[in-house]
Amino acid sequence: MGNTAGSALVTGASAGIGKACADQLHAAGWTVTGASRRGTTSGGWTPLVMDVDDDTSVRDGVAGVLAATGRIDALVAAAGWGLAGAVERCTIEEAKAQLETNFWGCVRVVQQVLPAMREQSSGRIVLVSSIGGMVGIPFQAFYSASKFALEGMGEALAYEVAPFGVHVTLVQPGNVSTDFTASRRMAAAGESDPVYGTAVGKAVGLMERDEANGVPAADVAAAIRRVLNSPHPPRRVSVGKASERVGLVAKRVLPFRIFEAAAKSSLGV
Repeated sequence: MGNTAGSALVTGASAGIGKACADQLHAAGWTVTGASRRGTTSGGWTPLVMDVDDDTSVRDGVAGVLAATGRIDALVAAAGWGLAGAVERCTIEEAKAQLETNFWGCVRVVQQVLPAMREQSSGRIVLVSSIGGMVGIPFQAFYSASKFALEGMGEALAYEVAPFGVHVTLVQPGNVSTDFTASRRMAAAGESDPVYGTAVGKAVGLMERDEANGVPAADVAAAIRRVLNSPHPPRRVSVGKASERVGLVAKRVLPFRIFEAAAKSSLGV
């Protein structure tokens, strides 16, 4: 695509990374539709009420964008939230809800935009993953599971759609200062759990502190904008402080026991 702006659909656009992406792309000349359950806007782009958890909502939402703009050149799948709690104490319902949005929500939107991208023989798909999609986060295991799943799906998808001129990039933020922190959901057992409660509180407290001191959402949006403008977009891009991003390299090159020992304190365990 180079430096030519086009039509972009951004999910999770009511707040955080999604909103920052919608704002920056609009400012850069893109025709932006920002989708969210609330359908809110702030930066001059077009709001869309769309719930990524719902098949019909996604199908109708994408069809509406195509009817209005004629094409979708870029999808930025940024809708998501976080569940905190011990694996043993999270209910299956809670765990399924986490993957419903973070993983299946991305799948739904990807499936709906791909026919148009194939027909126009071009498109960019940016899946907002996480460093937690490469390094498991204790007491946020199902959040990590949703992002690990997204990593595998996105990598496989890239092979499938490359012949049609469609590029896939997984963007892996570290800690980002957004309202994602305040909207994190505690499992019903939570910190009152007599077995894991103290450990949950410690690990989540450390995570919240690190998120508050994280990079601004605008940094992630800028990285995504560069991906969309690149003639040869990378498969993966990490965004965040160097101390967080080095963990991705360390996990690949260090014996796992050494990596695990080094990672424990930063993960709050």
